[in-house]
Amino acid sequence: MNKTVNINLAGIFFHIDEDAYLKLQRYLEAIKRSFTDSQGRSEIIADIESRIAELFSERMINDKQVIGNKQVEEVIVIMGQPEDYLVDDEIFEDEPQQKTYSKGPSKKLFRDTQSSYVGGVSSGLAHYFGMDAIWIRIIWLVLVIGGFGTGILIYILLWILVPEAKTTSEKILMTGENVTISNIEKKIRDGFDSVSETLGPNFQKAGDKLKEGFETASDNFSNSVKNIDVNKSTSRIKSSSQTFFDTIANIFTFILKMFAKFIGVLLMITGAAGFIATTVAFIAFSFMDRVHLGNTDFLDMADAANTPLWLVSLLFYFLIGIPLLLLFYLGLKILINNLKSIGNVAKFTILGVWLLAIIGISIVGARQGLSYSEKAPSITNERLVSITKKDTLYLSMRTNDTYDRDYHDFKTTFNDDGDKITFGKNVKFKIRSTRDSVARIKVVKMAKNSSFESAKQLADNISYAYELNGNELLLDNHILIPNDDIRRDQEVEITIYLPIGTTLFADKDTHRFHTRDCLLSKTKEDHFLEVLNGKLKCIDCDDNSYNDDDFEIDVNINNDGAKLKINSEGLKVSTNTNSLEINEDGVKSQTDNVEVNIDEDGIKITSDKNKEQ
Repeated sequence: MNKTVNINLAGIFFHIDEDAYLKLQRYLEAIKRSFTDSQGRSEIIADIESRIAELFSERMINDKQVIGNKQVEEVIVIMGQPEDYLVDDEIFEDEPQQKTYSKGPSKKLFRDTQSSYVGGVSSGLAHYFGMDAIWIRIIWLVLVIGGFGTGILIYILLWILVPEAKTTSEKILMTGENVTISNIEKKIRDGFDSVSETLGPNFQKAGDKLKEGFETASDNFSNSVKNIDVNKSTSRIKSSSQTFFDTIANIFTFILKMFAKFIGVLLMITGAAGFIATTVAFIAFSFMDRVHLGNTDFLDMADAANTPLWLVSLLFYFLIGIPLLLLFYLGLKILINNLKSIGNVAKFTILGVWLLAIIGISIVGARQGLSYSEKAPSITNERLVSITKKDTLYLSMRTNDTYDRDYHDFKTTFNDDGDKITFGKNVKFKIRSTRDSVARIKVVKMAKNSSFESAKQLADNISYAYELNGNELLLDNHILIPNDDIRRDQEVEITIYLPIGTTLFADKDTHRFHTRDCLLSKTKEDHFLEVLNGKLKCIDCDDNSYNDDDFEIDVNINNDGAKLKINSEGLKVSTNTNSLEINEDGVKSQTDNVEVNIDEDGIKITSDKNKEQ
């Protein structure tokens, strides 16, 4: 059973084994005797104790762990062999006869406030990457200008997260040197020289005294070297040599560390670039009328949820930007071992904001989807009494410079009178033949919303105009909706019914507006077309491919007079007593006593009894 001692080393409490404590005490006493009682001695000792405390902390798994001889010996190897600073040989008797491990220089990122203009971030990065601080500052300037100020945000984050190099040990680690007693001494000596040069001759004497102290320490070192037992030192060097397998393990560890650093750099670049792009996009979206992310329209989502557009954009910014920012922090954490933690409060706050963004976007998206669930029409019909079966109808689209822009969605602009308007190009028409004696036009305005009533209201609010001048029909190539109406797939479909025998001349600009089931889709615009039953026949075409006999089958089914006739006009089945016709106008069935007509006007049934009445 070993006795343990509680010690306070540089303000940190440790539980240490009694034997290890005695070894550490002799080591520190030997170091103290290496320096004279001149200016700077207490600061050197304090920095050495601080570095030893830091090395102990790195080797502790939990707060209750006891520091043993092994940890003390490893620290002594890192800080410097005792014989280099002792005149007394008593420590040599306790030197371990086992292999020891030494660590090469390992840079750590700190803020260098002694060479700073603002927070010391640029100077610290310059030390870490081994380059002049001016280049780091130029990179910051480029990020600030080219990244629309996001470089300032990254600088502030580094200012908060990267610790300041306060102690001499931290300043040595910042430059990549080993924190040994000699390096601590050199750093403090340089600091006093710098202070002496800066503050003037009044401090020259203090500097001279400090130099004398260091010279005395150097003489002590020379005397101690003379008294070293060469055989004992040689044995100790051999015992600390690494075996072949240790070297292989170190090489393998080095490769893994380099790979981890590469991953860290990759994560930092990806996170920073993505966050900067997201920030720039968010700022740019503030000046855009329509913002699309894939098939998602921010303005539609905002309208659907009755939410301001800036709030929807902000939710997307948090949803995308926070993971990118954490990706940058993760890469920074891989590269910098001593990076400050952002703290539990900040972690939970960021997580909470991100979860709120997800919930907000989910609610807005769900409400947007529901707002397209119902579709309602608004229908108007008008007879074109001036167009009969013997007339020629000229059809064209009415254009305007304001509405000629090819937009897939609605656009807000100003008309010739300076009034603000919202227009769209969702206009389609189709041509149909009819057995009526006069032409007619049907306009169907449609819209969607969360309920049939609200969709019907949006459809009624659509403004669409056409004009018949003599025998020329002009159709608007656009629709108008109120500026404050939400946009829910508002569209207009026009159906033009022309009597059989009418002649149609459709202007070539109508090609983009007719539907696929329009009779014009089977022929050519900019020609005179005769309206037949269910088709158009080109009158002035050189190669007219539409004839009365096209696609006609006439079959006698049996000897009872039953016939089947199929052609471009439709299907007709007849017997001696019954007949059935199916064509574009509808379905007509007739027997000896009953006649049934099914068309767009509804169902009409006529019997012999009704005819007599």
